[in-house]
Amino acid sequence: MGFGEGGVVRSVLSSLCASLGLDQPTRSRSQQTGVAFTIAVIALCAKLSKADGVSLALEARAFEQVFHVPPEEEANVEHLYDIAKQDAAGYDAYADRVATLLADEPHLKRDVLEALFHIAAADGVFHGAEDAYLRDVARRFGFSETEYHAIRAMFVRDPTDPYTILGVSPGIPDDELKAHYRRLLRENHPDTLIAHGVPEEFIDIATRKVAALNAAYDEIMKERAL
Repeated sequence: MGFGEGGVVRSVLSSLCASLGLDQPTRSRSQQTGVAFTIAVIALCAKLSKADGVSLALEARAFEQVFHVPPEEEANVEHLYDIAKQDAAGYDAYADRVATLLADEPHLKRDVLEALFHIAAADGVFHGAEDAYLRDVARRFGFSETEYHAIRAMFVRDPTDPYTILGVSPGIPDDELKAHYRRLLRENHPDTLIAHGVPEEFIDIATRKVAALNAAYDEIMKERAL
């Protein structure tokens, strides 16, 4: 599976891959890719929960809110999550795997990153170690520092301005701001994402994003009207 070598946790994860049938040569390439992606994302989420040193039940519930697992797979997913959350080590291999599998789908990479932020923000405290974890994952996904901060601003309540949330500079003219804002709404609207085949589990996050975009735009326009 290319998850790397060495380490008890990694060894157990490899065994779980085998139990799920990933080592079966009869499995189609698309099936192998889908399961590999699922395992990589689950491991990324679980290891994130341990980035600050303590894996909380709140974070596990946040994971369950984002990823709706079929009943017949719940035991496997829970087992994988529990194994991966033992430590944050090795997350980079999973981040690279997701980046490779979604190399031609930047919107889905963004969806995964936003899901990770949803989990990190679940306990109401955004730890510096979580920030470092997610910043590195974003870099491995190919996002710029500016893009990272724009995504971060939608989930983490910092003393920051709404321009960061929209990903624009304070000097942007009103007409350009409006056009940029409307484009973001179109791209992130749940109906648009559904039409493009985005997995159902990411729609709740999209709704949260749209609310953040609306609030940021309204705040800027109120300031400019003064």
